[in-house]
Amino acid sequence: MKRFLQRLAFYVFTAWAAITVNFFIPRLIPGDPVMALISRNQGQISTKAIASLYVLFGLDKHKGLLQQYGDYWVQLFHGDLGISFSSFPTPVTTILGQDLPWTVGLAGVAILVSFATGTFLGVLSGWQRGSRLDFLLPVTTFISSIPSFWLGILTVAVVVAAGSSFPVAGGYDPGLVPHLDPQFIGSAVQHSLLPLAMLVVTSMSGWILSMRNMMVTVGSEDYITVAHAKGLSERRVMLGYAARNALLPNVSGLSLALGQIIGSTLLVEIVFSYPGVGYEMLTAVGASDFPVMQGIVLVITLAVLLANFLADVAYLILDPRTRKEG
Repeated sequence: MKRFLQRLAFYVFTAWAAITVNFFIPRLIPGDPVMALISRNQGQISTKAIASLYVLFGLDKHKGLLQQYGDYWVQLFHGDLGISFSSFPTPVTTILGQDLPWTVGLAGVAILVSFATGTFLGVLSGWQRGSRLDFLLPVTTFISSIPSFWLGILTVAVVVAAGSSFPVAGGYDPGLVPHLDPQFIGSAVQHSLLPLAMLVVTSMSGWILSMRNMMVTVGSEDYITVAHAKGLSERRVMLGYAARNALLPNVSGLSLALGQIIGSTLLVEIVFSYPGVGYEMLTAVGASDFPVMQGIVLVITLAVLLANFLADVAYLILDPRTRKEG
């Protein structure tokens, strides 16, 4: 319990720091975002209307920085992330509500598939070292050195050059409206295959290598020898004794890899023009849409922190030594 409370306090502090930094982002950027919005629209606006825009975007010059900071926390507690500049007056939460499901779905499936597949292959190659499965080592080492977005660019080039009709851009076929019907779901799944494959292939290799190394190390432990001496089946020793203990570092490493996988997902979305948060971020940067950029950074940061916290909780559950220490 003590260890759990320590980790919880750490993540609460980190979340507070992330929110605080996010508050200062638009206030440290050179220039005036409100005046930039007005100049882009090339419209005549009264002084009173300009003052209203400053209040709307949380940049009221009549309030001190500390009061603005307090107002910002109040807005967050009410789920208010501001108003988009480029899609004015659409709230940022509305834009994120449209984009987040695509990113969460793509990244979530990629994490689960790559972790499960990589861990399983690592268990087999580590337990049966010296077999034909050892060919995975040079292959995975090579693949792990290739960034997912670069592999995606090469894949798009190959698919287009081959004249294939397989979708390499977008999240669904043109003309379809996002809706839970078989036609749309089938189109969305087809469009997600290439981005998902890039993420799984490049991230799976790390799990294979780490799990194989741990299986080799655990395989020489005394309790494995005792399990064999008891006459237990090879499968039970491999999964119930060796793999269970070798899995702990991988679960711990999962929390460290989550941020990298999320970052790769955002880049892959840009390569494949996938309608997720990454592609929305690219659009927001091009339009200097600070509220959208600020909202995306905050949501991604908090999501990664939450995922890391859940991974730490899973590690505490799987490793009985941490419970005893607590």
